[in-house]
Amino acid sequence: MKSLININARSIPDAIQAAQQAIADGNQVAFSGGGTDLLQQLKDGTDLANVIISLRNVEDTRTIVSSGADISVGGLITLNELAENPLIISGLTAVAQAAASVGTPQIRNVGTLAGNITQRPWCWYYRNGFNCFKAGGDQCFSVNGENGQHAIFGGGPSYIVHPSDVAPALVAFNAVFTVSGPNGNRELTSEDFFVLPITNPERENSLEEGELLTGVRIPAVSANTVSTYYKVMDRQAWTHAEVGVATVIQRNGNQVQNASIVLAGVAPIPWRVQAVEDFLVGKQIGEAVAREAGQLAVEDAQPLANNAHKLPMTAAAIERAVLSLAAG
Repeated sequence: MKSLININARSIPDAIQAAQQAIADGNQVAFSGGGTDLLQQLKDGTDLANVIISLRNVEDTRTIVSSGADISVGGLITLNELAENPLIISGLTAVAQAAASVGTPQIRNVGTLAGNITQRPWCWYYRNGFNCFKAGGDQCFSVNGENGQHAIFGGGPSYIVHPSDVAPALVAFNAVFTVSGPNGNRELTSEDFFVLPITNPERENSLEEGELLTGVRIPAVSANTVSTYYKVMDRQAWTHAEVGVATVIQRNGNQVQNASIVLAGVAPIPWRVQAVEDFLVGKQIGEAVAREAGQLAVEDAQPLANNAHKLPMTAAAIERAVLSLAAG
């Protein structure tokens, strides 16, 4: 692995200032919280940074605080801290479950919320040195190649899938993403934060040079809100979702008043299925309704040659997730 310069930041402003100076000196910069994905990318050569801004000593974004109107979660919270926090478990169950589903205990002990949300795709072409869209090239090798794990929604010109489990759960709760950079702080909805390949095939989010994700703000939920995150994998651990479903429902008894359904593992960004959300409103949760919701979700899917197995997986995952939130 190439020689790297490591800078230990003391605060977020300190990290941003250090990054700006490094960029001005002609360097390429990466921020590192837990560093679990970044280290692999540096070894593989898919991240070309030669200056690493370490955030391990930064304490001001390691908190989870409720204001009553919302819950603010710092970007450097570890996934285990997120999964085990009483505020998250009690009101935002899907977020806690999603965080608990990531990797292994060792990864969750060091991996951070911001790192999980902004990690790069695990497409084997991108990770193995192919000059694809993600690496600045002009084609997606998965279109006519090995695409069993690739997108069935939102693909083109790149067909990667977003690897985060936590991001779909946050989107389902209408979280707002806080970004810090040389021009100060800004807040973005999920629609503005995540970027489809048709907008920018090289990126999955709208972070600009020198910016980093420093936290999320999740609006308070009503007492009748229930949620879950259900994940289908091709093995028991150490892997990303073939299909993940973050489901948030407000219900009156067993009748759905409002619903949010966001998918993982099937699209280049966390994929909201608006048609299913609209369908569920006013319905009584039951087997027939849950089954129809699952089938409706995949009507607009566009599978590639080797990933059509994700259609029944997605339908069944949504059916199971909806049924699991029935009253009683």
